[in-house]
Amino acid sequence: MKKLSILVFFIASAIGAQQLDIEKLKGMKTRAIGPAGMSGRITAIDVVTTQPDIIYAGAASGGVWKSESGGVDWKPIFDKQAVASIGAITIQQSNPDVIWVGTGEGNPRNSLNGGYGIYRSLDAGATWQLMGLEKTRNIHRIIIDKDNPNTVYVGAIGSPWGEHPERGVFKTTDGGKTWTKSLFVNNKTGAADLVVDPSNPNKLIAAMWEHRRKPWTFNSGGEGSGLYITYNGGETWTKKTDEDGLPKGNLGRIGLSFAPSNPKVVYALVEAKKNALYKSEDGGIKWKMINDKSDIGNRPFYYSDLFVDSKNENRVYSVFTYVNVSDDGGKSFKQLMPAYGSDAGVHPDHHAWWIHPENPSYMIDGNDGGLNITKDKGKTWRFVENIPVGQFYHIAYDMEYPYNLYGGMQDNGSWAGPAYVLKAQGIRNSYWQEISFGDGFDVVPDPENSRYGYTMSQQGSVSIYDRVTGNNKTIIPTHPDPDVKLRFNWNSAIAIDPFDSKTIYFGSQFVHKSTNKGHEWNLISADLTTNDPEKQKQHESGGITMDATGAENHCTILAITPSPVEKGVLWVGTDDGQIQISRNGGETWTNVSPKGKNFLKGGWVNQIKASTFNAGEAYAVINNYRNFDFKPYLYRTSDYGKTWESLLDKQTEAFGYSLALIQDPIEKKLLFLGTENGLYVSIDEAKTWNKWTNNFPTVPTMDLAIHPREHDLDIATFGRSMYVLDDIRPLRTLATEGAQELNKTLKVYPAPKAFLNQTQQPTGSRFGGNALFNGENRERGAMLSYSITKPKSDAKSDKKIADSITLNVYNTQNELIRTIKQKAPKESGLHRTFWGMAEKGVRGPSRRAASKNQREPRGLTVLPGDYKVVFHYAGAKDSTTVSVAYDPRVEMPLSVLNTKYDLLKKLEAKTELAGKATDKLTKSKEIAEQYKKQLKGHKEYKDAYKATDSILKSINNLIDTMVGKVDKRQGITRSPDPTPISYIFIARRYIGSLLQAPGKTEMQLVKNADEKMEQIMNEINTFYKNDWPVYRSQIEALNLTLFKEFDALKE
Repeated sequence: MKKLSILVFFIASAIGAQQLDIEKLKGMKTRAIGPAGMSGRITAIDVVTTQPDIIYAGAASGGVWKSESGGVDWKPIFDKQAVASIGAITIQQSNPDVIWVGTGEGNPRNSLNGGYGIYRSLDAGATWQLMGLEKTRNIHRIIIDKDNPNTVYVGAIGSPWGEHPERGVFKTTDGGKTWTKSLFVNNKTGAADLVVDPSNPNKLIAAMWEHRRKPWTFNSGGEGSGLYITYNGGETWTKKTDEDGLPKGNLGRIGLSFAPSNPKVVYALVEAKKNALYKSEDGGIKWKMINDKSDIGNRPFYYSDLFVDSKNENRVYSVFTYVNVSDDGGKSFKQLMPAYGSDAGVHPDHHAWWIHPENPSYMIDGNDGGLNITKDKGKTWRFVENIPVGQFYHIAYDMEYPYNLYGGMQDNGSWAGPAYVLKAQGIRNSYWQEISFGDGFDVVPDPENSRYGYTMSQQGSVSIYDRVTGNNKTIIPTHPDPDVKLRFNWNSAIAIDPFDSKTIYFGSQFVHKSTNKGHEWNLISADLTTNDPEKQKQHESGGITMDATGAENHCTILAITPSPVEKGVLWVGTDDGQIQISRNGGETWTNVSPKGKNFLKGGWVNQIKASTFNAGEAYAVINNYRNFDFKPYLYRTSDYGKTWESLLDKQTEAFGYSLALIQDPIEKKLLFLGTENGLYVSIDEAKTWNKWTNNFPTVPTMDLAIHPREHDLDIATFGRSMYVLDDIRPLRTLATEGAQELNKTLKVYPAPKAFLNQTQQPTGSRFGGNALFNGENRERGAMLSYSITKPKSDAKSDKKIADSITLNVYNTQNELIRTIKQKAPKESGLHRTFWGMAEKGVRGPSRRAASKNQREPRGLTVLPGDYKVVFHYAGAKDSTTVSVAYDPRVEMPLSVLNTKYDLLKKLEAKTELAGKATDKLTKSKEIAEQYKKQLKGHKEYKDAYKATDSILKSINNLIDTMVGKVDKRQGITRSPDPTPISYIFIARRYIGSLLQAPGKTEMQLVKNADEKMEQIMNEINTFYKNDWPVYRSQIEALNLTLFKEFDALKE
């Protein structure tokens, strides 16, 4: 009986599981909407020195980007690889098609992203090959031997989140086939910097750094740190000490730079008991402290980089929060370019720097805000505004039309911008508005009025914003006991009550509640964390150099989620693994953290998502990478947390640790999951997962939302800004009806509502060129989603049937109003097409006869209402209904639209009549021209020839009267006389743009068109009543033959 039960269970599981073939969903693509005006952390730069317009830039979590235009235009070239975090890029300058990329950024702050080894491209970034070192996690430097490019050195800084042996300096002599560990100190110590003598490829200096980050603290420095030098290509290394002039005691991070113009000169920025700049004038043998003032830099754990002018050994750049420059060999520094207080400021927090080896005036800067280029040694800078590598923590939406998206970015404030625009071209950076400063986190628009909302920066700095005026009102909760210190996470929790939009919740170690939009607060919980005192020493964080910014605040609340189903149910998740629930609005709380060997203890409860179907159901999104555990975790409860099930046990580290989840509010089996390595979708309630790759890169997917009106999946990424997957209804259908629907010959999916929108040109500049960013805008028209399965038969007849798709559009009276024929997609699967919401049109007047295979002309825009669209493909048919409405931003009575439609229909009938008239005249002209050719040169038919010439002149005059004379003069010509058809066009233009009932002007224009058309039609009808019959009789009366008799040919 037990075996039977197990068998039944596995059969039921197999039936419930639905593996989704993402290849069949290629036609359903996400849109990359940006923004790029607030870019993200650029961590690596290299340039082809002989072709300096070819630039490669790596982002902390946004992949590799390439420009072949000196930074004007950029393209991502690393999107399909396993990870998106870039720590180093080095070009083989002797063959610049060869590029090495080290993954995992080398800036170990709390928002750091990890990597998966080193990659090489042999075709300038078109394709990539993983070359090993997968477990190094973070690679900060790559050096290629200038004389032997098969020899490559890698400086692996390693992961700050744990101790592991795969760090230090690695070397290959066979182009990456095999690697040896050249320099290793201990499991805590990695290579923070690695430089090579420009004149001697066997001489390298390495800065080894012992450091460790935990969720609640950071420590820089230790016995493992130090400076090492090799003269034999890494076979042996010598550690430099205080006996060589370096400081005594434990060291921290060290930044290094050779002077390219004089390699005997080497600089070292050393973190020690007293941070200072050291200089060697004998190639690194002996060192001397030359500057210990604050102008050398700050926060060495985050930036400790030096660069020397390629032609001047005394010009030194210290790259840190700001960029300071020395012209006296490091003795003194001054700020190179401004950040704040200037209209030409450059974003602070610099991490990458490149100087052209022959032209030191040409430099490139990478910072937390993106990439900047100078051609005059830093006097002026050009910001590259089309690399969208923003690192968003959260995403939210409003209900405006078009709707806006909101979110906060790492070191780039909080912003609001459109999910799509009703403008020509794309979504520009200028359409986004910064609503608060600092590191941006959650933004929650007020459902009552999205002009206002709640925005947050680090450590619980929450305020109410005003998008119109820019005002920010501080509403940070306080404790009634002034001696109680509130602990706010770097990325605190906030939520609006779904039953009362005036009520908001905010998290410290307590839950704070306000019933008047943050004006006043009450505590509704005790400390819901573990309150571990050993994890509350953030004031001691930093190590050798203090860095108590609050980034390591711990034992705090990360997630507050009210149930949208049952009032009073509140879920709370903390950064120390606690899940708490209240079922009475916060009066009492129960710790429902999952227990048992199958559940993680002490993880980071990143999100709790309450079900919209069942009050007791919730998903807990948990990760533990901060404790050197990179596996994904996702738990679900259906009984208010009494029991939990683990949903990702079978997934490996390659899946990416869990960051975000959203359940479709309409079809509970449809789920989306964001991980460190991308976006996943499930149509079987988390039994199986499929990675979404359709126009979506490998990137940390930080937050997800589904817009309730437009049914879009809105995506916040931590490295590629925001994406939108328009209209997820097809996925909803597959979750409801099964993935096998994709195997049907034809399947049509429910269509979203379509709007007859008014649109405008872009703001700022109409002609933007290549450097202006344009996020992908939504296509215009009614979106129609369908899937096909191509016939397997090779028969020509079957192929021909499958070559095209026909769409028939019917109104509510079941009248066919439009037929659209399209070439069928080449591949089976789901596709999208757009109906322009127009009826079948008419052919207007023309000098040319209509062709037999001419497409059906576009007609009038349809009226609001429901329209049935029937697809026909390969003998199958299916349909959907499109509801069409007028632009909701405009008050437009249906009576006005009906009046406009009727008048335009009348004008369309006139246009059709004119088309039929010119078509008839054109065909008559063709007949007469044929006779003219036959009659030419025959004296016996000279009267008929003259009659033909006369009739042709009459026809041409009538056509000219209808459409205007042909002006063969070169240049821009214009007929001084209006034509009947021009009267129609003018009337149509006026009426078509009306926003109210037609007035005198419009009615007069219609009358003018009627009179002019009546006049020309009378002339044409008179012609066919009188002139044409006479001419026809004259021609038909001819005994016309153009054949001659021929005698037999003889020799």
